[in-house]
Amino acid sequence: MNEEDDRLVSVLPIHFSNALSTGVQLHQFPLLTRPLQVPPSASASGKRIRARLKPNSRRFEVHVPVDTRPEVWNAERSNELGAARMEDDKEKNQEQEKLKQREGDPPRLTELRLRSEPVPHQGAYVLGIVRDGKLHLHQISETHQLRPTLTYIDTMTRKSKRRGGAGSDDDSDDGPPPDPDEPAPAPVPKKEKKPTGEAKEVQVSVRKNADEKGMQLGGGLTAVRREMLISMRAEEDENWDDYEYCDGEAPESNTVFEAVFSHSEEMLECKTDITAVLKNIKGL
Repeated sequence: MNEEDDRLVSVLPIHFSNALSTGVQLHQFPLLTRPLQVPPSASASGKRIRARLKPNSRRFEVHVPVDTRPEVWNAERSNELGAARMEDDKEKNQEQEKLKQREGDPPRLTELRLRSEPVPHQGAYVLGIVRDGKLHLHQISETHQLRPTLTYIDTMTRKSKRRGGAGSDDDSDDGPPPDPDEPAPAPVPKKEKKPTGEAKEVQVSVRKNADEKGMQLGGGLTAVRREMLISMRAEEDENWDDYEYCDGEAPESNTVFEAVFSHSEEMLECKTDITAVLKNIKGL
């Protein structure tokens, strides 16, 4: 392609807005294969998507009702997973899922929980929308990826292992029972234990070692790991704040969407020259 073919098609004026400087977030759903919406079977029964947030930990959860059609849903398995999720919520000091069920009915898994993980920004992320021949930019404050949380599966696995336990029929490896018609096997003689020598008093001193970064290794935990465990415990103890989830067609969503566009005609002065821009580009 020569310079004659590389022609200018159009020029768009840029409008920058910071009206929602602390509220615009980018939420990504890497494992979602369909739009984030209530399945038709759940929508017919009046179920909606719910959301909640732990403000200090900056942890989001979006709860999507499951598709309970018989051809895609196992009701019996749902009861097992529902009981495991309730147990998992108790262990993590979370409010138990509010289920509308008759007394005596087992808990059911009625929703899919999508849990957020923060994604660090490499530079400045902006939202860009073209409207009426103008490019409107708005800075994105945070980026989060939301994936299904299946920690209740671990709880169910631990319970099944405890039921199996040592000495149970599942873990027994003694072979089939002996045949009563066959003679009993001869006893195996036990080896005599050699006499041990005299006991001696030994003095042992314990010294804390420091790794290369100067972190003390006390009790088998590094300072980083200990801090991580403390942070996880603080997050589990923090209460959830419930939020109303509004999809893209809700009136509230349209109101916020209109706030992204700048209506100011004030000219911004650029104080960065082209040399500084090129120096900040990695790889050049």
